[in-house]
Amino acid sequence: MDPEGSITRWIGELKRGDRTAAPPLWDAYFQRLVALARDRLRGTPRRAADEEDVALAAFDSFYRRAESGQFPKLDNRSDLWHLVSVITVRKAIDLARREARQPRPAVGQTLWEQAERNIELALSTEPTPEFAAVVADECRRLLELLADEDELRAVALWKMEGQTNAAIAERLECVESTVSRKLRRIRDIWTREEF
Repeated sequence: MDPEGSITRWIGELKRGDRTAAPPLWDAYFQRLVALARDRLRGTPRRAADEEDVALAAFDSFYRRAESGQFPKLDNRSDLWHLVSVITVRKAIDLARREARQPRPAVGQTLWEQAERNIELALSTEPTPEFAAVVADECRRLLELLADEDELRAVALWKMEGQTNAAIAERLECVESTVSRKLRRIRDIWTREEF
């Protein structure tokens, strides 16, 4: 049987609750998920977990949710890769956020300076096309959550473009504290939304 047919068959079996379908899917996708997580975590200090932990958590989340019927549009290899890659990126983001909260400043360096350095490292590396596509999809999804609120959507886009709160306040003809309040509201909307 061709690989596409096998993946599609295993997806169908998994959705029907057949646990024997999980190992072949795991074998087919684990290394790609590890590589994706590694790309996403590049430059992020890690202590308790790494890219393999992210891939494990992502596949576990996918497996449990697929088995319970939460992915009705999961039908083929393409659907599966899109789904597990998005879950993996989100798990990597969660890990990076958790790790960033851990106090561990380098000698002579504040936590803020360390975070800025990590951001510079992450931005200086060229993303893979696969990773760039996942990020673009994630940005579109997050902006869709703000579709009913044009001003919040505009603020989010301007912030993604790298504009300062002062520049956004000038565009909106308001004070910076109003922009800060809108950004907090955007963060609240986005953190409430979990894949």
